Amino acid sequence: MQELLPVNIVIADRNYRIRIEKADEEKVRKTAALINQKIGEFKTQFAGKDMQDFVAMALLWFATEETHAGSASIQQEAALSRLAEIEQLVQQVITPVSQP
Repeated sequence: MQELLPVNIVIADRNYRIRIEKADEEKVRKTAALINQKIGEFKTQFAGKDMQDFVAMALLWFATEETHAGSASIQQEAALSRLAEIEQLVQQVITPVSQP
């Protein structure tokens, strides 16, 4: 079992001390930076809201992006499967038939 690395992450001006695997550190930090960037964007778009509103909007945006990415992956798999079927059909047509 790999030992977990303690890191400090700041989201919406609040510090969070979490423990993660060393291999995940860069991904976690980039994700936190993206969340903070989205919060900043929402702050400029929707003045007069409080921080909880901005965090909720960023969470909704992030979850929607993940769902969209998952759906695109499923569509890609279906397309690749269909292309493989087409390739087999083409191979059957261009492969010469043996004469008995």
